[in-house]
Amino acid sequence: MFYDSARIFIKSGDGGDGMISFRREKFVPRGGPDGGDGGDGGAIVFVVNPKINTLVRFHRQVHFEADNGKHGGRSDRTGGRGKTLHLEVPPGTLIRDAETEQLLADLVHPEQEIVLLPGGRGGKGNARYATSVNQTPRLAERGEPGQSQWVTLELKLIADVGLVGVPNAGKSTLLSVISAAKPKIAPYPFTTLEPQLGVVQLESSQTMVVADIPGLIEGAAQGVGLGHEFLRHIERTRVLIHLLDGAAAEPLEDWAIINQELSLYDPALLNKPQLVVLNKMDLPDAVAWEPLIRERIEAEGYEFAAISAVTGQNIRPMLHQVWQMLQDLPPITFISDEEPIIRPEVDENDFFIEREGPAWRVHGIRIERIAAMTYFEFETTARRFQTILEDMGISNALRQAGVQDGDTVLIGDETLEWQDQ
Repeated sequence: MFYDSARIFIKSGDGGDGMISFRREKFVPRGGPDGGDGGDGGAIVFVVNPKINTLVRFHRQVHFEADNGKHGGRSDRTGGRGKTLHLEVPPGTLIRDAETEQLLADLVHPEQEIVLLPGGRGGKGNARYATSVNQTPRLAERGEPGQSQWVTLELKLIADVGLVGVPNAGKSTLLSVISAAKPKIAPYPFTTLEPQLGVVQLESSQTMVVADIPGLIEGAAQGVGLGHEFLRHIERTRVLIHLLDGAAAEPLEDWAIINQELSLYDPALLNKPQLVVLNKMDLPDAVAWEPLIRERIEAEGYEFAAISAVTGQNIRPMLHQVWQMLQDLPPITFISDEEPIIRPEVDENDFFIEREGPAWRVHGIRIERIAAMTYFEFETTARRFQTILEDMGISNALRQAGVQDGDTVLIGDETLEWQDQ
């Protein structure tokens, strides 16, 4: 089954804790600090794999977590780095924040990689804090927590040509004739329940990718029928083949309805070059319609062709016509060579305070990270944290808010007791 959207939870690895340790050697009663740093946590990296064309993996599994970094050891041993988790996605995948719907990445290049969530930094061991004044520091850091996020993945197929039209216009038959694709074909509406891709080769150096988009019906842009699920795949295509059913009662009316649905979904779709193709020229009705439809279509400024997908009539000239339309277009512009990750600029020093029941809750990116990396069980590191609160203005803000000795202060996952000094 074809899956073109998914909602998943991703988490990068936590950094390993730095160690507080002192050398213990024979005849060295006061060895110096030798606590090693923790290793960095593994990152979450998305990689474009051109060999896959569906998001089915992310329906079978929803939670993805990279490995944590290892803790630092004695004798200045640094903990091992957590293994980075590489998640493979097909070309044309958009990644959005599941809560805000903000675009985070647009992945289109084969083998393209993007680090969406970096791993947490490993905490420093006490060997890092040794100075000429303090040669036996009892100070170290816990590892920085990894980042976590719910994201949505949305696939927009990347194809040169998109086949659109009403159900039973013959799109699947045409795709099977012009390429090696094997879509399901049957004489009833909505045979195609998912997009199909086929590679068309005209000459040795002339190839183009064609996508058969499931049949659109009136109301598709509002979610009627199957159209709303697949209209997004037309956005990536450069040229549209609008296939008309030559055996239909009103082919021109069908053409107008589909164009209306395209414009309702995205007005820019009507700006794409469109070749209107009358199919089923092996039938008398189509032969009778052809002069009238050609005159109307060309009068509207569109290119026109008449074929029979079943017999192969005029298919080769029609494909060369499409190829020439592609060559007349400017270079592709929706693919950017720049790093396609979009993040808002945030001041990590910002914070705010609110009441949470009887407690005070301090929110802030930097202070929550520092709290998670502090060994509160050691007096030295706890004092250092208190100094940071003063330097960032948080202590003064708590006093102004009305904090009293003995009150509970929550910072991240830490629960602290306020004592003014």
